[in-house]
Amino acid sequence: MRLIRFRLDGGEPMVGVAADATAGAAVDQGADATSAAVITPLVAASTLADLLAKPLSRIREICADPGGEAVPEGDIEVLAPVDGRTEVWAAGVTYERSRTARMAESEDSADIYDRVYAADRPELFFKSAAWRVSGPGDPVSVRADSTIDVPEPELAVVLNYAGDVVGYTICNDMSSRSIEGQNPLYLPQAKIYLGGCAVGPWIRPAWEIPDPYALAIGLTITRGGQIAWEGSSSTSGLHRRIDELTGYLFREDDFPGGAVLSTGTSLVPDLPFTLQAGDEIRVKISGIGELVNPVVRGKAAVAAAVRARVSA
Repeated sequence: MRLIRFRLDGGEPMVGVAADATAGAAVDQGADATSAAVITPLVAASTLADLLAKPLSRIREICADPGGEAVPEGDIEVLAPVDGRTEVWAAGVTYERSRTARMAESEDSADIYDRVYAADRPELFFKSAAWRVSGPGDPVSVRADSTIDVPEPELAVVLNYAGDVVGYTICNDMSSRSIEGQNPLYLPQAKIYLGGCAVGPWIRPAWEIPDPYALAIGLTITRGGQIAWEGSSSTSGLHRRIDELTGYLFREDDFPGGAVLSTGTSLVPDLPFTLQAGDEIRVKISGIGELVNPVVRGKAAVAAAVRARVSA
């Protein structure tokens, strides 16, 4: 089962539940899991934010009995699974690879990342408002004023208003290594900008992921039809527990429409690799699916790419 936010025939966004005839095999293989799927809209929640404003027990009831009329899978456009007042947050330096990469890129403050990795308090930062999030097939961007930029493939946790884990999705936490490397106080500029966050393609319910610490993660960057960089890892290397991260997020903040918390990256290309306009990023997490986005450069290019896709 997957929770999918979608649009039918260019209409208003809807939320539904998809169950595959292949009993989840397509999701595990990262294929287009809308194939051979029946998508049933939710009657009791018109948006994902509405759904995440409910207790976990009620969310499970709604998913088990969505109540809408089945939608032909071939007619839908899959959208980013985040809307309304739901915010996307992210955790940093939660894998050994992330710590070493941050230390390597930092010009004057390498020891900060070493200390964050070992500290009791995790690094958490705001990543994106719902309206700014790119979905499957939407462009992601590298900043026009940056010189070294990378994707950061991450397991993301979907939380309801109470901080309960509702499900899991994929987040591409785009990052400017050159800007953050100049000074750690530049982190918001390195992380938060138009085209800087992609989430999707859908949400797998938490009750269908028996062990979130045993998921394979794959990243492939293609350029001109050739693989420019690829790597793989596992959530088994996550240094911090999910309940620890979510506990800190909700400790002194409130999320009436739920939140998406990206748990950090374990795959960072070595310096001086950088993304280029025209690249394609594929992030695959076993048990969830595959998120694919083209790369553009600068916010004007993001707007142009969105207009071209809408008119196509």
